[in-house]
Amino acid sequence: MMLISTPSLKRGCSASAGHTARPRPPTMGLYFLDYGAGNVQSLANSLKKLGYSFQWITCADDFHKATSLIFPGVGAYGQAIDALESKGFLHPLREYIASGRPYFGICIGMQVLFQSSTENPSKRGLGVVPSPIEEFDNADKSVPHMGWNAVELLDPAHKSDEGVSTSAHYYFVHSFRAAYDPVAFPEAAEWAHGVTQYGQEIFIASVRKANVFGTQFHPEKSGDAGLKIISSWLVESEPARAVAPPTPRVPRAPRPKDSLTKRIVACMDVRSNDQGDLIVTKGDQYDVREKSTEGAVRNLGKPVALAARYYAAGADELCLMNITSFRHSPLRDQPMLAVVRAAAEEVFVPLTIGGGIKDTVDPDGTKLTALEVAGAYFRAGADKVSIASEAVLVVERMRQRARDSGHNEDAAIGDGTSAIETIARAYGRQAVVVSIDPRRVYVAADYDGPYKSELVFGRPDGEEHERGRAWWYQCTVSGGREARPLSVVQLARGAERLGAGEIVLNSIDRDGTGKGFDIDLVQLVRSSVRIPIVASSGAGAAAHFVEVFEKTGVEAALAAGIFHRGEVAIPDVKAALVEASFNTRT
Repeated sequence: MMLISTPSLKRGCSASAGHTARPRPPTMGLYFLDYGAGNVQSLANSLKKLGYSFQWITCADDFHKATSLIFPGVGAYGQAIDALESKGFLHPLREYIASGRPYFGICIGMQVLFQSSTENPSKRGLGVVPSPIEEFDNADKSVPHMGWNAVELLDPAHKSDEGVSTSAHYYFVHSFRAAYDPVAFPEAAEWAHGVTQYGQEIFIASVRKANVFGTQFHPEKSGDAGLKIISSWLVESEPARAVAPPTPRVPRAPRPKDSLTKRIVACMDVRSNDQGDLIVTKGDQYDVREKSTEGAVRNLGKPVALAARYYAAGADELCLMNITSFRHSPLRDQPMLAVVRAAAEEVFVPLTIGGGIKDTVDPDGTKLTALEVAGAYFRAGADKVSIASEAVLVVERMRQRARDSGHNEDAAIGDGTSAIETIARAYGRQAVVVSIDPRRVYVAADYDGPYKSELVFGRPDGEEHERGRAWWYQCTVSGGREARPLSVVQLARGAERLGAGEIVLNSIDRDGTGKGFDIDLVQLVRSSVRIPIVASSGAGAAAHFVEVFEKTGVEAALAAGIFHRGEVAIPDVKAALVEASFNTRT
């Protein structure tokens, strides 16, 4: 595994101050632990927003200087344990927690408190909480658990001062969890502060006992509700942070339905205009130049300003897609990284970056792996990276290897070297999104070719050009300009096997039409994989979001142009979802 170090880790054992705005005591002894993978910049930005300063743990001796410690992080459990051990941090971390000084762990920072994880069975955790971390059952739901869900406090009378609200939603993104079971794990139940239901499973969403506080969700990505949790913990005196009593063992039975919300995602295609300025653009059928004004690139606003606007409007996630030429040397040319850094300082919801996430060579001959490129974006503030054309090509190669060896192409597995595999291995599958750009291929209704099992048939009451016809969905690369011999189902299933955690499902046929999402396409892919899906392309009204959720059950829906042009507002979409009785974050 190759880990991208923070700048502070390169300067030896000397703590460097974090960025600060309106410093507020008591923060002199507040330290951040970065084990070397995942996006910690988001939490640093949160503290900057709240006016707190901090220092980085740069060597084992820094643990003795810390009077409060925050351990944020995402990634695989085993990689985190290995990284802590290789840096000499695991034993000092255990000693720090045993000392009684306040500790706040987020995601991986909470999971390492447990004994072990089935994600990496050979690795042992700190064992502070006496129970294991196990994978979600995906029989009745998509995995990873990705999105905004509610938290139920187990003892609100005594534990409401951490800022966790039962009326808010918080952002979760994980495949492994600690089950809440006071019968099987009675001692662990005493640590449980809050629980969350996903599908029919109830798991520990937060822990709180003595000096330890931890959340499975990401408060730094949970908007104002999450910032309140961070602020509530910090505003307490350090002695007060270290005296939480055990939680009573309270049995919990699952409700008929969980509280996971439907996510609304605002997407911004970013490219340089003819003057070299970065702008957000959107075209019809992927053509971004105006048909008037001498073919200028369509300018719909500045990316950071739009991102801030959509965050304020209630977008659940944001996507920044790099569609300009500098994506071919993403780390030598810095403008997109600068956009990500600036956006991450303004928005406190998940941020996905796409474009150029692949093995590449800079103009000066410097070779960069996809993992290095992704790592730079995570360090800048991104939470997920999106891979498009590269995913098509790697699935094609994977299937070809299976054919050459006489194996079943539909059960083919990767060789461990692809961008999807390497990034998922280092940062967790939840960090990898595959963006799919399929288009319809019309065939006769009695078609008997290789994609027969994936055929969709036009309905008698459907659009006139679809009636009496059949079609399958062919994958494309280069923004839809080149068709490939791969179906949408083959690509979706291949991406899932390689380790992708989510699919953004576009539609070349519907893009820019305003006719609504391609329901047939979304239903086809939804029934083919067990990872979350974001429906994209074609939305023209708030009702289209309701329709895609009602008819397909996908977890999220994305739009771009209608938001940029002000044709549909995000609050109007949320209001329509509430009226249709969907859980949503308002």
